[in-house]
Amino acid sequence: MVAGEGTQRKAATQRKTGTQRSTGTQRKTGTRGPDGVAKVTIAEIAREAGVSVPTVSRVVNGRSDVSSATRARIEDLLHRHGYRRRPSAPGARAALLDLVFNDLDSPWAVEIIRGVEEVAHEAGVGTVVSAIHDRAGAARQWMTNLRARASDGVILVTSVLEPGLHDELRRLGVPLVVIDPAGSPATEAPTVGATNWAGGMAATEHVLQLGHRRIGFIEGPPRLLCSRARLDGYRAALDVAGAAVDDALVVPGDFYHESGFTGAGRLLDLDEPPTAIFAASDQMALGAIEALRRRGLRVPEDMSVVGFDDLPEVRWSSPPLTTVRQPLSDMGKVAARMLLDLARDVELASPRVELATELVVRASTAPPRLA
Repeated sequence: MVAGEGTQRKAATQRKTGTQRSTGTQRKTGTRGPDGVAKVTIAEIAREAGVSVPTVSRVVNGRSDVSSATRARIEDLLHRHGYRRRPSAPGARAALLDLVFNDLDSPWAVEIIRGVEEVAHEAGVGTVVSAIHDRAGAARQWMTNLRARASDGVILVTSVLEPGLHDELRRLGVPLVVIDPAGSPATEAPTVGATNWAGGMAATEHVLQLGHRRIGFIEGPPRLLCSRARLDGYRAALDVAGAAVDDALVVPGDFYHESGFTGAGRLLDLDEPPTAIFAASDQMALGAIEALRRRGLRVPEDMSVVGFDDLPEVRWSSPPLTTVRQPLSDMGKVAARMLLDLARDVELASPRVELATELVVRASTAPPRLA
């Protein structure tokens, strides 16, 4: 009897201990890295606390930009779930912003990076820059990398993510801000842009006031809202001036030099070529100037040329380029500030921000040459 009772008690003790160990493991993390530090509890705690993953990450990493009530709630959950903070070197910071472009081979990308980096540096936050090249595989790989690190949020620049990836960002609690959205944003993400319609109209009005009536337009990628707005501004200026809107004067482009070179060639080959060209980007304007040079035409004596962006290099082109200044660096700054506010659960003053453009007149425009 005694031996049997001892055996039963021992078995019960083993069953009880085993259950407690199993439950404890599930409650704490479920998955641990090789160093034994919890890897996935942050997302679980964020859901239970009703806050974003970056908010929990800031508490875990000792950041001060979390309200005392939210911090106390998160700290209590961290304690109850037995979350073990990763040891860090003195002064180490885990906060990051992800800045995602379609491509990085354009000077305007550098301007946006400069603006984002300035704000991120002031906030003590690092910046991870990625290019997804309009390829689904590259976007999915970027998402895999994002899951593997804590990020305060994502700034997406003239790029498109699959709806499933947008859903994944929401599931992870990672906020998103879009600069120059491609088409209607698939999410309710806040956006930052420039007054592209007004800029397109100002550039066209400038050459109209100089006396030009046949004005060629080299457009940007039609999938981008900024491209369509610049084209609409061009057409609106012609309409207001009573000048004919000739569809033959509108040729395709992609914002890069080569398409400006090709587009200018198509315009010059028309039976009645234009006397001025408005390119929807500075790079295309420089490509157009090269096409004119190779045909023995002078700017602005034989053809006026206007760009859009006001990249640093166009002040030094020959001739210096008349263009529409787009505040690219400021757009990066505004997007970064919006994202940091979202990560801190601060309500935005406005989910849609447009910064003003400005016509900058230099030496590439002049009245048309008399026939």
